[in-house]
Amino acid sequence: MTTRLLFVCLGNICRSPSAENIMQHLLQARELTSAISCDSAGTSSYHIGSPPDRRMAQAAQRQGITLKGQARQLEAVDLASFDWILAMDDANYRDILRLDPQGHYQHKVRKICDFCRHHPDTEVPDPYYGGEAGFRYVIDLLMDACEGFLEFVLQESAPRGV
Repeated sequence: MTTRLLFVCLGNICRSPSAENIMQHLLQARELTSAISCDSAGTSSYHIGSPPDRRMAQAAQRQGITLKGQARQLEAVDLASFDWILAMDDANYRDILRLDPQGHYQHKVRKICDFCRHHPDTEVPDPYYGGEAGFRYVIDLLMDACEGFLEFVLQESAPRGV
């Protein structure tokens, strides 16, 4: 059975597509693409249909990662469809949980920075209005968080000893 991951930010053109494509890169390197699949979405409708931000794509390309995708808005049905929903910041986290007023899916919603191994950040900063350094930092932060989350998922799915 495939584990389904959904990365969520505000507009789905910077942080969440970066996380999706970084995770896809890690999965390909470990030959895990049949075991884990990724997608991304935004809590707003600002950029529906748009490709990833060109500045974000340039920062990712420097790390050998090509950003692909088309922005879409998070929908309530996504909460049931995915095994893990990973928010980029506190506002995204709250917006995701608003789609689940009964709390049925709260157990699968986490902040991606909870899985950082080297960065102390608790949120992925939105680089949209900043300069090149901000985009590079977000790629580095998401590499750390995605590697940590992948380790977490692999541990969660490992057979338990008796």
